[in-house]
Amino acid sequence: MSDNQAIRRAAEIIKKGGIVAFPTETVYGLGADAFNPFAVARVFEVKKRPYFDPLIVHVTNPADVKKLAKETPSNAKKLIERFWPGPLTIVLLKKENIPDIVTAGLPTLAIRMPNHPMALALIKECECPIAAPSANPFGYLSPTTADHVRDQLGDQVDLIVDGGPCPVGVESTIVSFLEEKPMVLRHGGVSMEEIESIIGRVETSPFEDKPTAPGMLLKHYAPRTPIVLEWSEKNLGLYKDKNIGLLLFQEPQNNLKLHPMEVLSKKGDLREAAANLFAAIRRLDALNLDLIVATPIPEIGLGRAIMDRLRRAASKEE
Repeated sequence: MSDNQAIRRAAEIIKKGGIVAFPTETVYGLGADAFNPFAVARVFEVKKRPYFDPLIVHVTNPADVKKLAKETPSNAKKLIERFWPGPLTIVLLKKENIPDIVTAGLPTLAIRMPNHPMALALIKECECPIAAPSANPFGYLSPTTADHVRDQLGDQVDLIVDGGPCPVGVESTIVSFLEEKPMVLRHGGVSMEEIESIIGRVETSPFEDKPTAPGMLLKHYAPRTPIVLEWSEKNLGLYKDKNIGLLLFQEPQNNLKLHPMEVLSKKGDLREAAANLFAAIRRLDALNLDLIVATPIPEIGLGRAIMDRLRRAASKEE
């Protein structure tokens, strides 16, 4: 099946109330017609996602925001102009026509325009915005290839559109415009530095038990194997009695080949590390290890998003 055929078939499924996994530049999404509450409910069922956790609605044109949100503040417009299409989600007051199940009953809506040709073609072909969380069981690692979706969701999805590996590899940054100052609710593919260069200083939000935007729960992106953070090669002996795997930011200085190892970026490039993160954790998780021991990532630029995902994956909170 060609890409165009896959898009047309996926659009037909969504128009009829089905659900489709599709690629974006960040991770694969599990999408349904945002105006069809029954289809959206099936997304929640397949993911086993709590109904209090709202979804992101994906659009194909910045002008579509007017159809979904009551108003768009000037700073939100500036970010849209600079970063759309791209890994940036904005949270605005929703219009009444948005089903409550999409927003978990909140008066707000998370919206983004993905930077992936197949995602944009699918939304355009559907002629409707697509509500889509990541295409994985709730709380587990986000999928960055079609095979990841097949492994985790199998035949529970009506169609998986294969667009190859996702180039960004971590979810979108979420910025809320509900307060007096813009607030970053989730670090992601657009860094705080980039955002602040356009609209000035922004606030950041702590983890929440009842999220106001997607991806805010503390325990999230979790593999089966426990992850330990904040280690160095000097204290590796603490784990000598355990079968461990190493998740490294870049090539180690010493010989650590006694252990299974994943290097996120040999050159220490944050963009490459972000793109490789979920797939690397997934490969280590498949080895039946006692622990995955991860190096800290410099918390600048995309490093904040990577560390955010690692801390949530390592969380013991239920």
